[in-house]
This record gives sequence, structure tokens and C-alpha cells, in this order.
Amino acid sequence: MNDGARIRALIVDDEPLARQLLREYLSVHHDIEIVGECANGFEALKCVTDLEPDLLFLDIQMPKLDGFEVLQLLDRDVAVIFVTAYDQHALRAFEIHAVDYLLKPFSPERLAGALGQARARVGKPAAYAASRLAADALPGRTAVERILVRDQSSVHVIGVQQVDFIEAQDDYVCIHAEGKTYLKNQTLGDLEEQLDERRFVRIHRSYLLNLERLARLEPYAKDSRMAVLKDGRELPVSRAGYTRLRELM
Repeated sequence: MNDGARIRALIVDDEPLARQLLREYLSVHHDIEIVGECANGFEALKCVTDLEPDLLFLDIQMPKLDGFEVLQLLDRDVAVIFVTAYDQHALRAFEIHAVDYLLKPFSPERLAGALGQARARVGKPAAYAASRLAADALPGRTAVERILVRDQSSVHVIGVQQVDFIEAQDDYVCIHAEGKTYLKNQTLGDLEEQLDERRFVRIHRSYLLNLERLARLEPYAKDSRMAVLKDGRELPVSRAGYTRLRELM
């Protein structure tokens, strides 16, 4: 960032009083320009696209989409300062390479320290891709209950119970769910790590199967099998995949 340049900041918090307090604290920092405010994660995604901020003040606990989910869906690089009332989120914030975090209630001095970190970060390229950030944002090995897919200005929220199977397509995955398909910019390996391993099985290098959709296994060729789903669709099963299925069935 060049000396004298202003940092365009976006405030994302579902509490109006929290947004007001942050505005007041920021008013003495003349290099910070507040370009907008959002009350939820869906608004934040639209505003990041429309307003192109340099810096996000991002609440973690929000309805609809939480702060970590917003981060995983961002389509451009932006520095992030997480704002939270729950200190158990602090470690996660640093693990996903946020600039800093502010634990509510915070002082003007604590905000000034976070802004110092932001000034050093703004304008520099992110060190990690969005898929890596999304994986690092998970709390330990807790399996996700929904998969988020951004499609231009829309966000699809897919409950894992809706998913039939997931197919690898280079650096993307194609999620097959209830007769629809969704393309997500993430590798199959990354998504596999986020899902419940007791429910989703890697039956082939290119396929993750929801066990609840499996009707039967049939021989296909020498040392290989085919998974027949309850709706009649067929998926290849590798030898390693068959071993995994036998362990779970």
C-alpha cells in the first residue's frame, strides 16, 4: 500500500450497535474510508463484489452465513479482521490467516493495533487459495452439515443429506443432489476432508458417494465393481473403494 492511500473498509455485523461503535472508533483513523455496512453474510458477498473493499471487519456469529462461510465464498482477495464475542474463535481466525481479530468488547487502542496489521497487509497478495482457507476454517474435524456453492451473485446452500454423490472435475467438484448439479471450485480431496467419513465414502479416485444412496454393488469387470444407486445410476468402484465400503457396510 502506498503512503497516503486510503483503505476502503466494509463492516459486516448483524448487530446495529456493534456497527455503530466500530464506525465511531474508526472515525479518528483518517486513512480508513467506510464504504458500506452489511447485516448478514449474503449482503457481504454482494457488497464485496460491488464495492471492492480492501478490508473487511467481519463478525463471526451471524445468521444465514457465518463469518468463516463468507470468507470461503469470497471471489476476490481482501484483508480480514474478524470481530467476535467468543474467544474460542480466535485461534480459528489466525489459522485461516486473517489479519487480526477483535474480541468484543474491544477498546480503541486494540482496534488501532489491528489496523496497524491491516495497513501492512492491504495490497499484498493472499498466501492461500480460498479452498485452503475454507478447509482451515473448520473447527478441528467437525464435519460440515452443508455445502455452500457460489454461482455468480447467488449462493446455493446444500444440506449434506441432500447430496447423492460428488464427482471430481479437475480442480472443481460437481455435486449431484436431488436431481440437480452444482459446480464448486474445490478439489475432491479438500471436500472429502470436510465431510463425515462415516456417511461419505471415496469409492473411486473421482467419486465420493453418500452411503445412504447405495442400493447394491454389482461385479463389473475383473477386480472391479459398480455401485448401483437407489435411483438406478451407476458409479465405478475401485478396489480401494470396495475395501472402504466393506469396512462400513
